[in-house]
Amino acid sequence: MMALPLQGVRVLELTDGFGDTAGRFLADLGAEVVRVELPGGSASRTAQPIRDGVSIPFALRNSNKRGIVLDLDTDDDRERLRLLAQRSDILLESFPPGFLATRGVGAADLCRVNPALVAVSISGFGQSGPYRDWAATEQVLYALSGVLSRSGEPGEAPLLPPNGLIDESVGVHTAWSALLAYYDRLHTGHGQFVDISAFEVIAHGFDPGFGVQGSAAAGRSEDFPRGRPDAANFYPVYRCGDGQVRICLLAKRQWQAMYEWLGRPEEFADPKYDTIPARFAASERLNPLIEQLFSTYTRDDLVAEGAARGIPIGGLNTVAEVLTTEHFAASGTFVDAEIAFGLTARVPSGYAKINGERAGLRFRAPQLGEHNDLVLRSAGVDACVSIPAPQREPGARPFEGLRVLDMGVVVFGAELGRQFADNGADVIKIENSQFPDGLRQSKRGAALAASVAWGHRNRRSLGINLRSPEGIRIFKRLAEEADIVLANFKPGTLASMGLSYDELAAINPRIIVSESSAFGSVGPWNKRLGYGPLVRAACGVSALWRYSDASDGLCDGSTVYPDHIAGQVTATTILATLIHRLQTGRGAAIEVAQADTAIVQLGNQLVAEHLAPGSINAPGNSDPYSAPSGVYPCAGDDEWCVVTVRDDADWVALCGVLRRPDLVDDPRFATPEFRIAHRAEADEVLAQWLLLHTPTEAMETLQAVGIPTGAMIRLPDLLTDPHLTARGAYTELEHELLPAPLPTAKQVAHFAALPDWPLRQAPLAGAQTRAICEEVLGLSTVEIDSLVHDGVLQPPADDPALSPVSSTV
Repeated sequence: MMALPLQGVRVLELTDGFGDTAGRFLADLGAEVVRVELPGGSASRTAQPIRDGVSIPFALRNSNKRGIVLDLDTDDDRERLRLLAQRSDILLESFPPGFLATRGVGAADLCRVNPALVAVSISGFGQSGPYRDWAATEQVLYALSGVLSRSGEPGEAPLLPPNGLIDESVGVHTAWSALLAYYDRLHTGHGQFVDISAFEVIAHGFDPGFGVQGSAAAGRSEDFPRGRPDAANFYPVYRCGDGQVRICLLAKRQWQAMYEWLGRPEEFADPKYDTIPARFAASERLNPLIEQLFSTYTRDDLVAEGAARGIPIGGLNTVAEVLTTEHFAASGTFVDAEIAFGLTARVPSGYAKINGERAGLRFRAPQLGEHNDLVLRSAGVDACVSIPAPQREPGARPFEGLRVLDMGVVVFGAELGRQFADNGADVIKIENSQFPDGLRQSKRGAALAASVAWGHRNRRSLGINLRSPEGIRIFKRLAEEADIVLANFKPGTLASMGLSYDELAAINPRIIVSESSAFGSVGPWNKRLGYGPLVRAACGVSALWRYSDASDGLCDGSTVYPDHIAGQVTATTILATLIHRLQTGRGAAIEVAQADTAIVQLGNQLVAEHLAPGSINAPGNSDPYSAPSGVYPCAGDDEWCVVTVRDDADWVALCGVLRRPDLVDDPRFATPEFRIAHRAEADEVLAQWLLLHTPTEAMETLQAVGIPTGAMIRLPDLLTDPHLTARGAYTELEHELLPAPLPTAKQVAHFAALPDWPLRQAPLAGAQTRAICEEVLGLSTVEIDSLVHDGVLQPPADDPALSPVSSTV
């Protein structure tokens, strides 16, 4: 078995809900995670879906952990917790704000016991702000973060995306934040407190309206009406001989190939159809032609023919089909394993590969208190593993001194490189003017795309032709002293350039090379063109992101999921490897497939379907395990609110708000099961009241009595949201080529000892070419000029070597 990068790192986990997925990710990467539960067990042990008496979410999110029970209302167990904290590196806790502190074992108390402890609190809304004590569910966060307002079909109710994606996304960002603070501790000797708000994580990191965007920009564009954007034709879906396929016609060459395949229809001969807006406007005429053509093919045949013609096509898989897909079996995405005592299932293995091996599931989730003797016997006895690191004063950026060679492109590439640039690394973006990053395509002739300003900030740019031998030689010279190389090309691309991990490690054993692609390097889909919409379709996300299984319309057209989260997954895996490198002096090869990110995050549905075939369907807006629940219209024009009545306590509280005490004793609504059986009647009771109130009024009234409720927020409203404002969630990013500053996140997690991100403006392509060659490589002016003349180096057009005077000398 490979040496996992976090072996020796100890994590003490007191979570019940948000945060348990962070512990699982850290455990996958090798950390020793001890989960503490209160007597009677965590509420998450009863989280749906349940199969064979086992909560699938609990089993998946607590594999690879040890489990103990402590009664924190007793002095003895509080002392045991303090002893565990003394031997721990990281604390993860998600109890309601103040719960632990009132018992003398809050984050501040445990940090006094162990000043080197990184204490991370994860809650729905953070430790401060007006929403601090509100109830947060996935549905509430979809509504409040702006995601819901962009999901659904025009004229219909907004549609909730699939469950699981938010919990997992919060977990990934929590793992990243915990390791970032821990990496800082290794260099300073000081731990710190980290406050994570799930609301801020989703607003800033899931598919941000004010961050690197793809089609998500539709949700804030003046071109779209107040309702949901008409996104169905961004990445249209067509019926074929044995199901449905999705197509991505983005580049001119892709459209031209499709035009040829259609037999060059005269009505689409005009060059204007080379553009996406023209095809979008003509979709009512174009779509029937494509669907007629596709009707005689199977999904597999269409994918193969599309690949041969250079047209990105992907099959739409149901959750059941994902489980039996040949590619995912070959790639190691799934493993058949015991996930709870006596229960074996086909489950997603894990997010990432390190040196070719999956960092994933190793052993099942613990039974209640299963490891009390094992863990408590050693509490306070053995010391933490000492990891050597160069020392510096607290308050610096964690990655100062690191150099990153960033070949990443589009949303994933921008999001991944930004994690290191924002935190102090010298990130050199490698750019080729003949093959520009797609993110640099600005709309309506703007001088700079907003996504470049957001995603490329704090970097430097080197223009270089890596299709020339001399360009490769220069890159290898840079790699000799670099720490990390980032790329998200088709598998095999780096190797074909002579830049594989093995080749780079031969000249720099400390180098970490991270490669990402849509479907990974192993399996029959490894060379498929990979865009986010095709990944979502292939992994079952799209099939669940619709109003019902009978609906042809997919409602994920205006999201770029999973790009941002896959970038965060990759950054976290790299950071774990940086920690391991401090001990070994050696780097590693990292691989993350975006498909694996989506499948891990959809794990609850996939495993439940495997154990009970046919049980998982597109739920629409109704929570299959709660009623009343859903997305309800409120007073006003296209105003909506999300409400979930989780249990009997919520139902009694709702009846009090509605002033309907008679409903408490109504036999139709006496239990959660009866309310689900009479869902229409229960929904109607709530819906009538909501129509009399604005979303904000309804949210504030229902949250005041503990019922999870969220007003549907549109993206511009995030900037004035009282909670985000109180927590300083946004600042402004300026760029000399932008007409006005852009709203942008100051930071996502709130660190006690790490500074907010700097906001140095994004470079133009190749802007620092000359400076990098002089400072890093020590090249002379004559050498640089010669390389510019030969087209190896590609500085901006105003470079001295490109001036008419220079060219004649």
